[in-house]
Amino acid sequence: MRRLPDILVEPVVRLALAEDLGRAGDVTAMACIPEDARMTAAFVARKAGVLAGIEAIRLSVLALDPQAQVDLRLNDGEALAPGAVLAVVEANARAFLSAERTALNLVGRLSGVATLTRAYVEAVAGTGARIADTRKTTPGLRALEKHAVACGGGMNHRFGLDDAILIKDNHVAVCGGVAQAVRRARAFAPHLMKVEVEVDGLDQLDAVLALIDEGAAPDVIMLDNFSLADLRTAVGRAGGRIVLEASGGVDLTTVRAVAETGVDVISVGALTHSAPNLDIGLDAL
Repeated sequence: MRRLPDILVEPVVRLALAEDLGRAGDVTAMACIPEDARMTAAFVARKAGVLAGIEAIRLSVLALDPQAQVDLRLNDGEALAPGAVLAVVEANARAFLSAERTALNLVGRLSGVATLTRAYVEAVAGTGARIADTRKTTPGLRALEKHAVACGGGMNHRFGLDDAILIKDNHVAVCGGVAQAVRRARAFAPHLMKVEVEVDGLDQLDAVLALIDEGAAPDVIMLDNFSLADLRTAVGRAGGRIVLEASGGVDLTTVRAVAETGVDVISVGALTHSAPNLDIGLDAL
């Protein structure tokens, strides 16, 4: 069972609630709902998908009503059918209605990421290629969105600039060449830190592969915007000696063909920057 630690979700929930409540709080709830009124309602999936971020429901409600009863019925990573009940909540009505949109926004957003990721994973099933995310995440939501990718069956690329070295084209330009950049990175990297380099053509690929005999090769080569023919050529030249990652311009209509070239990893920015929200609603009981 995948679970987001509260310490990662609570700051996001509190910031979202503060944004929604503004300076005066939920004036609609205060105007229409008696202060001591109670209500029970269920969070329900309107469409099929994959669940992620269910802890946001619990934490959103409890932030405004610490005495609320929150019954989470499902776990992150589970498949959702239309009509599936994610959670049932009994709480102070004012507090619950004030927390409703924050809870729905977060669980809908994260479940959308998980659902789109699952579609990519299923599209490459049987090829041996794995689907990975990127740093193209919503500012402030990276840990949550990468958790959602994992819930959908994808794997996480680096989380930030500090946990892995990824040499891009602009780094190469400043260093004066791809081989020089990799040698510098390999000399700098601690023994537990991975090094990846982006190449934009077969000539750069050959320059990096030549570093294998020096013992200075990176751990991963990213093949940026390669054609299918060039991807197949790259796989043949690498000969299984190094991990190859395809990236750039991949969508659900092309990902299977990319996977069938024999690359090990396909990174897809769309998992987080273009995933539609999964439709989840709140039904009063």
